[in-house]
Amino acid sequence: MQHLLSPKNLALAFLASMALASCKKDGEDATPADVDAGKEFRYVRVLVADEQSNKLTQIVPRDAAITSVDADFPLGTLYPTASGRFAAVMYGSQNLVKMFDTGLEWHGDHVDVKGSPKWGTIQSTAARPSHFKSKGTESLIFNDGDGTLSVANEPSFHNSGAQFTVINAGLLPHHGAMAHYSNDTYAVTTASASGANPTRVQVINKTGALVHASTLQTGAIHGNASDGEDAVFGAWETTANANGGILVVNKNGQQRFIPNPAGFGAARLGTVLYAQEARKFIGYSNAKGAYMVNLTSNQLTPIYTGTDAIQAKTDYAGKNLLVLSLDGKLRVYNLATGALRKEGNVIPATPAADSFKPVLEATDRFAYIAVPALGEVHQIKLDDFTTVVKHKVSARPVRLTVLGYESDATH
Repeated sequence: MQHLLSPKNLALAFLASMALASCKKDGEDATPADVDAGKEFRYVRVLVADEQSNKLTQIVPRDAAITSVDADFPLGTLYPTASGRFAAVMYGSQNLVKMFDTGLEWHGDHVDVKGSPKWGTIQSTAARPSHFKSKGTESLIFNDGDGTLSVANEPSFHNSGAQFTVINAGLLPHHGAMAHYSNDTYAVTTASASGANPTRVQVINKTGALVHASTLQTGAIHGNASDGEDAVFGAWETTANANGGILVVNKNGQQRFIPNPAGFGAARLGTVLYAQEARKFIGYSNAKGAYMVNLTSNQLTPIYTGTDAIQAKTDYAGKNLLVLSLDGKLRVYNLATGALRKEGNVIPATPAADSFKPVLEATDRFAYIAVPALGEVHQIKLDDFTTVVKHKVSARPVRLTVLGYESDATH
């Protein structure tokens, strides 16, 4: 996930200077930041959705406070916005996306609490929303049901009657994906027939007009991320879907394919992540593990090659990669080098046949794992895996995301 702001670094700068300007009135001093690394940052929030309950649960890890709010349906898919303030809550089968507000607001050197956690008034009702991306204050949705995009900006999220704006680029309905570029254009997948797998990517502008046509056809595409310059997609090399790799689409329209390493076998890395602070792309598949995607050398290099991964996630800032495997082991990798920093068992083993498996997210200080079988979110200290706080949240927590700011700076 991309974060245009770096609250953690700014909080440390504040500690050194011991002086911050107030957003309330001139001359008012900010409260000294609490930098106790044994606790979570004051303004980190964890949002949880349940398999069966129409409730969302927000955890404040700092003091273990738990708040529940009514939701429209169970099984909401949760996505953080780039700003850190909101979460998109997506109900694909119900044609609905809503925005949840943590009530936190970043002011460049500190965080203000702007009220209790609540729903924004804006919503999207386009057909079968499937993927969500965010850049700056903009939120973008791909709608499988009609091949459109939906877009909105955070200043409108609490406006009465607000709706996402629909962008129609003339795409056929398909299970698609999209990415932001730094020049205010988008990469979008295209399919040759309604409901078919996407096999091409083109670049469009904010009105849906074509900017750069596809120059390279692949096999089925799934999973993508962007650093603003390049959009990176998991793909099969040809429509035979026999050999996988990575499709790279530059914002200026150039396209190329990076094949999987020799001996990789018939597999595709169907999840692609971008780690912002490390400035690295990662491709992932639970059957093949996690691989660094090097756009300079056009190579994929292994990070974790096990066939038992449940999830691979970057931490909130994008410095480390965390991999959780079926045996309950957590591995933490330094993305600057690819080296394993720490590993150890943190939860009970998970049956491979379970429909809903544990879900992983992390900050700089803690990993958070929703364990559906226990109705708990486990907060695991990354410096000491034996230090665990177990938050009882709901009967079957199956979706999880981290929100807010890695900061302690307040008034």
